[in-house]
Amino acid sequence: MNLIIQNNCNNINWNRVSEILASVSMANYEPEIHKKAFEHSYTVVFVFDQDNLIGFGRAISDGILHSAIYDVAVSPEYQGMQIGKLIIKNIIESTPNCNFLLYASPGKEPFYEKFNFSRMKTGMALFKDAKNKRKKGFIY
Repeated sequence: MNLIIQNNCNNINWNRVSEILASVSMANYEPEIHKKAFEHSYTVVFVFDQDNLIGFGRAISDGILHSAIYDVAVSPEYQGMQIGKLIIKNIIESTPNCNFLLYASPGKEPFYEKFNFSRMKTGMALFKDAKNKRKKGFIY
């Protein structure tokens, strides 16, 4: 495996981004929507095995106090190979003095706990598709 990390949105196959998100049962939209979301993020991480996109993540941030991590996904055939760890580490290092927030897919919390993320007692969300998020276990 020859891993390459890219911290910009140049030459990304946005169809592949949508495919990976779908393959791990995460919210996925038209490729152009993902392109806009990543391009408007404070930091992005794309991981390739040679020229094959295998994982990614992003954060929105003020760069000083707060960052929120989104869309961390690794292609199923590369899971368990420390790719997710590499993505999270890269995101955290991009804004080292920030507090980080994220919401994980139900059941994925233990992965983030390995990085010292803690479950919050007071978290609130306002989703456009609240009924669907409730059904999937994201909200009560």
